[in-house]
Amino acid sequence: MDPPECSGHSHDHEHAGDDLGLSLRPQIDLDGVTCLNEEVAGMGRSILKLHEDRLTAEPVLRSQEDDPELLLYIPFTEAVTIFSIAVRSVSNNNNNDQQPYAAAAPKTLKLFSNRDDLDFDTVQELAADATLELLPPEHFVDGTIDYALRPAGRFQNILSLTLFFEANQAAEDDVATIVTFVGLKGKGSGQKRMVVEAVYESQGMPKDHKVPDGEYGMSAGFGAESEFGD
Repeated sequence: MDPPECSGHSHDHEHAGDDLGLSLRPQIDLDGVTCLNEEVAGMGRSILKLHEDRLTAEPVLRSQEDDPELLLYIPFTEAVTIFSIAVRSVSNNNNNDQQPYAAAAPKTLKLFSNRDDLDFDTVQELAADATLELLPPEHFVDGTIDYALRPAGRFQNILSLTLFFEANQAAEDDVATIVTFVGLKGKGSGQKRMVVEAVYESQGMPKDHKVPDGEYGMSAGFGAESEFGD
């Protein structure tokens, strides 16, 4: 997939009229966040920063040395609909000393909704609900890029989102991946997790079952909106 084209301009202040929705950080169950292959335990949780802290360089999520893959599981306290996702890494800033960090920025990101049973084996076998090719860090030196999720129906009224960072910008796969911010925008339903789980259980929702590739969750296209600080 070709990298999405930057278009439009959004501001630091989020409001109800924003097409990309409000920050979903208040709906994230931070205590339930887990990350596989992180260099330091708890770093996956630390990059789910407040919107106003999205440009800060620390703390970071880094994968184990010589292994770019990361698997970040994000549960929510209520059912949410996700409109867009932003991922930021260390930018180059035209400084030659920072070049290795630019290569460490994530490139291929696969998204899975309502799956709490994934590991690095199963995530390779299942078709993602969406696949995103992230722009290199020179595109967001002073801001972030919001990638709109399409088709939106796959991210409607979900209880969890799993992010599989499959590859980074490096030419080889022996460079650790670095992520400094993950932000989600959308809207909450007001339906608490326990209530929605009871509905899923009673109705046997499709997300409860594994399906072969191609039957559910084929790769989707994305649009991107650049967001730069004032």
